[in-house]
Amino acid sequence: MGSDAPETVAAIVAAHRAATMTPAQTVARCYQRIRAHNDPAVFISLRDENDALAEAEALAAKDANALPLLGVPVAVKDNIDVKGMATTAACPAFSYDPAQDSTAAAKLRAAGAIIIGKTNLDQFATGLVGVRSPYGIPVNPVRSDLVPGGSSSGSAVAVSAGLVPLALGTDTAGSGRVPAMLNNIVGLKPSLGLISNAGLVPACRTLDCISVFSFTVDDAMTALTAMAGPDGADPYSRDRPLGAVSAFPEKLRLGVPRNGQLIFFGDRASENAYGEALERWTQLGATLIEFDLEPFYETARLLYEGPWVAERYLVIRDLLASSPDSIHPVTREITAAGARLTAADTFASLYRLQALRRVAERSFANFDAMVLPTAPTAYSTAQVLANPIELNSRLGTYTNFVNLLDLCGLALPAAMRADGIPFGITLLAPAGRDAQLASIGRVFHADTKLKMGAKGLTQPPLASLPAAAGADEITVAVVGAHLSGMALNGELQALGARLLEATTTAPDYKLYALDTTPPKPGMLRVDAGAGSAIKLELWTLSAAAFGKFVAAIPPPLGIGTIRLADGRGVKGFVVEPAAINGARDISVYGGWRAFMAEKVGV
Repeated sequence: MGSDAPETVAAIVAAHRAATMTPAQTVARCYQRIRAHNDPAVFISLRDENDALAEAEALAAKDANALPLLGVPVAVKDNIDVKGMATTAACPAFSYDPAQDSTAAAKLRAAGAIIIGKTNLDQFATGLVGVRSPYGIPVNPVRSDLVPGGSSSGSAVAVSAGLVPLALGTDTAGSGRVPAMLNNIVGLKPSLGLISNAGLVPACRTLDCISVFSFTVDDAMTALTAMAGPDGADPYSRDRPLGAVSAFPEKLRLGVPRNGQLIFFGDRASENAYGEALERWTQLGATLIEFDLEPFYETARLLYEGPWVAERYLVIRDLLASSPDSIHPVTREITAAGARLTAADTFASLYRLQALRRVAERSFANFDAMVLPTAPTAYSTAQVLANPIELNSRLGTYTNFVNLLDLCGLALPAAMRADGIPFGITLLAPAGRDAQLASIGRVFHADTKLKMGAKGLTQPPLASLPAAAGADEITVAVVGAHLSGMALNGELQALGARLLEATTTAPDYKLYALDTTPPKPGMLRVDAGAGSAIKLELWTLSAAAFGKFVAAIPPPLGIGTIRLADGRGVKGFVVEPAAINGARDISVYGGWRAFMAEKVGV
């Protein structure tokens, strides 16, 4: 690894495991880069370098292969507790010394990461611009006149500028996504409750989540995997399986807003970049399905026009009463409105939100994920300082509704405009589909061939995915309605299944169209070589989930051993011979998907 070019998390861990670089050398270089970058507004506080080096050297006594973040320097947004460093939330009068690490920080350390500093933010995580802090405005390293994006400004800049390969932000209304776009990096906003919020200064406690900034999707998922898991210290924590990154699905459906519904505030360059991103998805094999965006806009308006502002007020009401001048004037103006809301206002908004959640669920029933601009445009620092609230609000056009609707999100670089302004897209899906978003997002980002961050770092080749089940997993072959994008695929996803690969059987099978609801095929074993090669997908399930899946299979289908074209034998769907009497032989189609496509005239 060159000493000047930033590195990915994967490259750093590989170098440490191969002993071509030590964690201490990496940490020392990290501090050197921070000094050379010389922007005092990026970090609110830095850890003592000797302490960080000592922690890095202590990693030598541990099993390198058991530490997924071995010696990786990490920056942490300064509303997340790190023991030994003050938590300020960008308000000196609020500052305190935490007694222990936040759960997220503790898990990063347990995975081998070295926390090196606390980053600047829009005060109390209120803002999407990165200019509302008494500690200064971090300079956007991609284009210096642009806002860095907020509220996780320092964390995004630290990654983009190559100071650290990984940083934690938070995301309530878009703070883990808008800065990612403006800094040409990846921003992962996990499902609510997937990462514990214990040790996080809340903005809106019911909506907050800790987010991840990195150069690549794979790096972000490595960090998410290390931090994910239920935590008794956080009552909003959820016990939900994360799943693993899997192959790009053969059939991908992406939701896009109806024609004329998108807002770009006159920014034609961003509008064109979004259109080009959709073309890229189509070239990758995705089918675009239109949906009505208006209910999502209505949900977004609830965030600041509704009672959730009162959650922000709760955090700082004592400070507002005792020392109002210690709060940034824009933050004060936004937050003080929370004191005027009534319980009746709250319940009225909760009722409306629940109705909007049902609308969102119906939308997502038609596609796997939606793809939107991360932000409609970009603004300069001068523009935002002159019009702080309106322009900030515009940047949240496509982000404010996400946590209210309990969605997970992945912000990806999509283009570098001719004027040097980065443009990005965000994938959104219902909670629990984080790994699915990563599986498709990593392929899109790689396909752009964009440089990463602000230093012109070339994307590494996509790491190959292990096409095998884990030790406690069972592989199942599906040939019909459980294929990705088909009618019953949700049953697999609900059980935490992951797609391993698309492949074909040996030419030993016949496929029949059964008279069932929904339509399903039946695959029958015949003499070797006397049948057809049938397309199928291999999915893997935990042993417990496999048991549930098999128990729910209705006759005349069952599970048998299927021989694949490469000679492997896997468990998969077969049909009882008696059930094919009178059924149509559709083997000539080579698979259920091709038959269904012709049947519906696609």
